[in-house]
Amino acid sequence: MLGNLKDQPADKILALMASYREDPRAEKIDLGVGVYKDAQGNTPIMRAVKEAEARLLKSETTKSYVALAGDPAYAKALSELILGDALAADRMAAVATPGGTGAFRQGVDLVRMANPDATFHVSAPTWPNHLSILKTVGQPFVEYRYFDNATGEVDFDGMMEDLGKVASGDVVLVHGCCHNPTGANLTEAQWEAVADLIGERGAIAFVDLAYQGFGDGLEEDATGTRILARKLPEMLIGASCSKNFGIYRERTGLLMGLCDPAHVKTVQGNMNHLNRQNFSFPPDHGARIVTTILNDAELTADWKAELEEMRTGMLALREQLAAELRRLTNSDRFDFIARHRGMFSRLGLSPEQVEAIRKDFAVYIVGDSRINVAGLNEETVPKLAQAIAATYE
Repeated sequence: MLGNLKDQPADKILALMASYREDPRAEKIDLGVGVYKDAQGNTPIMRAVKEAEARLLKSETTKSYVALAGDPAYAKALSELILGDALAADRMAAVATPGGTGAFRQGVDLVRMANPDATFHVSAPTWPNHLSILKTVGQPFVEYRYFDNATGEVDFDGMMEDLGKVASGDVVLVHGCCHNPTGANLTEAQWEAVADLIGERGAIAFVDLAYQGFGDGLEEDATGTRILARKLPEMLIGASCSKNFGIYRERTGLLMGLCDPAHVKTVQGNMNHLNRQNFSFPPDHGARIVTTILNDAELTADWKAELEEMRTGMLALREQLAAELRRLTNSDRFDFIARHRGMFSRLGLSPEQVEAIRKDFAVYIVGDSRINVAGLNEETVPKLAQAIAATYE
């Protein structure tokens, strides 16, 4: 039977990582993998995380399972961080999941249980694993226009025109902030318009929130999600703590479902059921780290301070890169890089240009020209700018 299996297509980012490791050139630069790095190229453990883990080591008395939904204190703390004053606890069901990926997969399965015929409307482009998961489970999806490669900005008119075709009961998947892979975000006024349109069409919003705090700040990055929560009767939110808490390998996510209070118990029961079927009990160590930090004022303050250092550091790199490219190309073609937010920006280069940059300059970029800004430092920014300018001419 197992001999009947067929090879699966290689993950392009993982394949790029393998090529990078095999490259003997000392000056090589990795801008492919989607992991935050400091100026020394390390992915650090945040100070508050270290302290929270030390406290847990002293206080934990068991490694027994938690509930199917995970620790309620974790769901409460993280949902308050995300939704703020837009949170109505009597409207929310939530389950802990293995990372943001687990939250998205559980949310897709929940939609399939509620409405198997629902079509997902997904931004073009989006995180590749969104499409891979939808294809794997056989859930229909279509793309809506989002990013204009020529300008490096959101194609909002195209987006609204496409979303105007959404049917009642469909799902509109949006990135809460720091759009992956483009870095181009909606304005507050645009979020308001999107929320109104989704409501008019009788659709449900599904927010993927993986980078809160990496864009314009913790509160600012939650703006779009909170607008949707206030305006729409139902929505799903898949949140990840991998980036903003730096706990990638702990696989710490949360799926939230907002609905009529009369339906919360049933929604919660279905979420619990899906956890039981897919992995039984969710991982807990990362969730307890997050809960410990968010429930302690001193740890929260230290975490926010370090997160802000990370955020402003990436903004400085963006501004440096945009300025360097402006100098080298004598144009404002790449000024959008400074306006983008989060770890990623799509440069609008062709696959041939990306390959030339890899071959001639040892700079590794995903084929669609997405770069991980956090993979840069002050010394490597000029090298990247030179590579882009040489290929762009």
